[in-house]
Amino acid sequence: MKQDSTRNSAYTVDCEDYVHVVKFNPFDSGDACSLIAYGGNNYVVVGTCRFQEEDAEVEGMQYKTLKTFHHGIRVDAIAWSPETRLDAIPPQIRFCTAASDRKLRLFTSDLQDKNEFKTFDGHSDYINDLVFAPSEGQEVASVSDDHTCRVWDLEGNEKAHFVLRSPGMSVCWHPEEAFKLMVAEKNGTIRFYDLITQQAILSLECEQTPLMSADWCLKNTLKIGAVAGSDWLIWDITRSSYPQDKSPVHVDRARLFRWSRVNENLFATTGYPGKTTTQLLVHHLGHPQPILTGTAAVGSGLTWHRTLPLCAVGGDHKIFFWVTEM
Repeated sequence: MKQDSTRNSAYTVDCEDYVHVVKFNPFDSGDACSLIAYGGNNYVVVGTCRFQEEDAEVEGMQYKTLKTFHHGIRVDAIAWSPETRLDAIPPQIRFCTAASDRKLRLFTSDLQDKNEFKTFDGHSDYINDLVFAPSEGQEVASVSDDHTCRVWDLEGNEKAHFVLRSPGMSVCWHPEEAFKLMVAEKNGTIRFYDLITQQAILSLECEQTPLMSADWCLKNTLKIGAVAGSDWLIWDITRSSYPQDKSPVHVDRARLFRWSRVNENLFATTGYPGKTTTQLLVHHLGHPQPILTGTAAVGSGLTWHRTLPLCAVGGDHKIFFWVTEM
């Protein structure tokens, strides 16, 4: 793993396929290394990472592939299950994917002989995002261009079904709010649903479109962030249904918004893949300008490390990693 200055990412990992999506495991898997999964045109690869920022004995970064899962179709989104454990005997890897055939696939593996997958059918259009229930991991929520958010059990049965007014772009399930689901729609509305009553309980408005991505801050449950048009927007849900803070950020259109998992004032956004490069910007709410600007050749996906101020973006046969200050 080399320090890569040409594209100003701190580290890169070479991949055997174009990387459409990349996702650090947001849950503690019981191991010092971080789990990362990335998806290409045919495969999902699960590996472990260790960085010098967390272990002085590591030179730069160590990456090791644990298993390659045949997927047979382009991977559009990946969600990790909290049931994934590397410290169990045998270990358990569990994640779910959304694919271009409008199906969810649940993968479970012990990294040896036991490799199972189940297909969840129901969405009638492209699936944009999915997430596991954060405490027990017994349900998966997904949002789609078919104007629905659906909640599934691990057998693929639909447990809840919310009708949206436009395509569902993002879905978030906060570990401290186990009975609420946040759903962001392309028309600029972000709604919170009570999973017990299956009713909408709160909504936020961007007042601009298209909303492409939204995220619920791990470190502060009252903070919501999104990108819509070329701006990032941030809400404090106790104060107003309109954004407290917003700023134009990407020249053409912003694509993804992700809060850091270690600091409630740190977040990243990406622009649309351009003809040559995609821009990654890392922002700190105390600074008027982005604190880091990165470029990746036709990048896609955006994910933050669980315990470090470090984020990753997928690209052409590569994953790029950037380290930022707290």
